[in-house]
Amino acid sequence: MDLIKYKQNNPVNSEVEALFAVTIPILRGILYSLKREVVADVGGYDNISLNLLSRLYREGDGDCGICFEYAVHDAIVNNNPLVLERIDTVLQKFCKIKQGSPTSILFGAEKNGAMQLIETVNEHLTDESALLTGTKGQPIKLKKHIQGVINAFRKPSEREKLPNSINGLWKADLFVGKSEPDKWIGTTVKINPSLLEAARGLRMAIVPAKQGKNDKIYLHETKNLIVCPLPYDHSFTEIFYRAWLSVKYFMNCGANLPPESLLPYGADRFVCKFMVERNKFTVNEVLNAMDIVKQPYLLDTEEKEAKVTATFEQNALNTLVAPMSIK
Repeated sequence: MDLIKYKQNNPVNSEVEALFAVTIPILRGILYSLKREVVADVGGYDNISLNLLSRLYREGDGDCGICFEYAVHDAIVNNNPLVLERIDTVLQKFCKIKQGSPTSILFGAEKNGAMQLIETVNEHLTDESALLTGTKGQPIKLKKHIQGVINAFRKPSEREKLPNSINGLWKADLFVGKSEPDKWIGTTVKINPSLLEAARGLRMAIVPAKQGKNDKIYLHETKNLIVCPLPYDHSFTEIFYRAWLSVKYFMNCGANLPPESLLPYGADRFVCKFMVERNKFTVNEVLNAMDIVKQPYLLDTEEKEAKVTATFEQNALNTLVAPMSIK
């Protein structure tokens, strides 16, 4: 059996740093959810301060979901072990993508047609990039069809032009996979698990686990989706909701400090004070400042061969061990 060992260099020992790490993608999600015409009127994203963002922002029903997408994507690409280990379980156990480390391509996050794709997907794909759909047949060459998927995302009339096996891929929020074997799966991210729906081309669903409930990864047979709940208690989902509420209160208070009745916890108020003290700076400048002090989630990875039967576990040295393949 080949094993990949993830050794977390910096344990999650700072509540404030962990909150900063999740606040960054939340602020970025709010910034890029602004309508394009509004952004153009103020001279572009680089001219939007936190003060101005609080005035331009209009709360919508899907805002929390959009920010959750950003937070999940950010956690994967920055090797957050609270998320990465579970994503790797899906890729290895259910999708048989063995070698390499998980990564993510942000694809869909939009609000009211306000944004184009956040990242240029083609920059991350090669002619050999394979999309695994969980159905019989050869994997789809993703780059060959990506423009059709983008067109279908923007125009419903274009959806019937996609191959039948991926005619629902335009609903993907992320492409999650591993660059080294160049294999990917279409992924939907839902803040509300009850809204999960099947779509051809989608393979994984990332949802928040409920407080105190089972967060086991499972295959939803009727939807053909591998459901990956992110753990709640003292973990990623709880941190996300705390950061989301802090940012929401901050915005509703005009980029000022909310009353203590809204933010009674010291760590939440510290992060909020950090934003208040910099509310005249641009959002991107504040994000750069936060990036310096956020919780570092960098991992060392080591691949080796071992003749054992292994399951994911965390030992006293904070080392995650994941089975890679069985020989």
